Amino acid sequence: MRAIKFVVLGLVLALFASTASAQTITFGASLQLTGSLANTGRYYKDAFQMAVDTINKAGGVKVGDTTYQLALKILDNQSDNNLAVRQYTQLLTQDKVDFLLGPYASGTVMVTSAVAEKYQVPMIEGGGASGQIFSRGYKYIFGTLPAAGSYFRSTIDMMGKLDPAVKTIGLLYADDSFDTSVAEGTRALVDHAGMQVTVDERYSTDASDFSTVISQLKSKNPDAVLVAGHETEVLNFIRQAKSLNFSPKLYSFTVGVPTADFRQALGSDANYAFGMTPWLPLASLKDAYFGDAAQFAAAYQQRFGYAPDYHAASGVADVEAFVKALEAAGTTEPKAVRDAIANVSFQSLYGHVAFGANGQIDLPQTVIQVQDGKLATVFNGTDFETQPMYPMPAWSAR
Repeated sequence: MRAIKFVVLGLVLALFASTASAQTITFGASLQLTGSLANTGRYYKDAFQMAVDTINKAGGVKVGDTTYQLALKILDNQSDNNLAVRQYTQLLTQDKVDFLLGPYASGTVMVTSAVAEKYQVPMIEGGGASGQIFSRGYKYIFGTLPAAGSYFRSTIDMMGKLDPAVKTIGLLYADDSFDTSVAEGTRALVDHAGMQVTVDERYSTDASDFSTVISQLKSKNPDAVLVAGHETEVLNFIRQAKSLNFSPKLYSFTVGVPTADFRQALGSDANYAFGMTPWLPLASLKDAYFGDAAQFAAAYQQRFGYAPDYHAASGVADVEAFVKALEAAGTTEPKAVRDAIANVSFQSLYGHVAFGANGQIDLPQTVIQVQDGKLATVFNGTDFETQPMYPMPAWSAR
């Protein structure tokens, strides 16, 4: 009789464990938590965790007649693309996660999204913007960053309104998939604006020496320099531009400028740098879970000790898009959820989230500039919101 009781108890506990497991939806992600991209990878880890915790606290997500709590399984790919591919395979085949959240960087998203496609499990990512990701006809990858080819669109629109006018452009870009996509789109935008690219140079990702290309820029003397690269490369470029006394009328960068780390690393040398962002922590951006973007930014800063930028906001949007899709699908079956993701349309702290036919979102970029050590919103794509500090003076005159 005692043995029978233990058997019955074991069956009850097993049933309870099975039920508890069935009431949890787990998202898996392989992120750059160490290595060269760790400084940005942390945004996604923290954003995913904050989104999951906030949604769970609000009651979780109701799928059909069942309410689920959300969970995360996050692995560190050490900024290694090959390891990231193996880890996403592990997440699906061994860890048995339900759905995938993407990594940072277009190159990493390119190779890991193939895993999602192979196993036909949706991946929503806020870390890769290259058009190459979304031009392969894949059905299981969705992205919450605007297209890389249009990153400089608002900047070029702004340059057409400046006095003195910008007529010539120096274009520098790293040789990865994101930055080559930026360069390709920028050439077309510059041509359409009636400007001319007089220097068009590609450099190796993680390059530290820009002295040769800066010398070339000085000889051609373009009015503006547009740089597509990673934050460390941007920092190196600015430091070497100062040491070589190179000051175009304007320079703008795809990354770095929106972050506090950028301004801390350069101090007063960060002034005059232009950048762009698809997101600002505005109270006008309403959200079902966080209230609005300003409230989210304050809570994020308090919890993690640093301010969020658009990477963090896009990471939260990734999780919320899954929640909206799960609610709409009424099932956790991957193909049904994939179809529901393709049709989501909702307002969030990140802005309006709706995926195009290729799986990528469309959000405008706002031009920003570091002015007197602070970030200023300069141009919203149509009008100036703050007077830009332009033209940039010589380094010796600052």
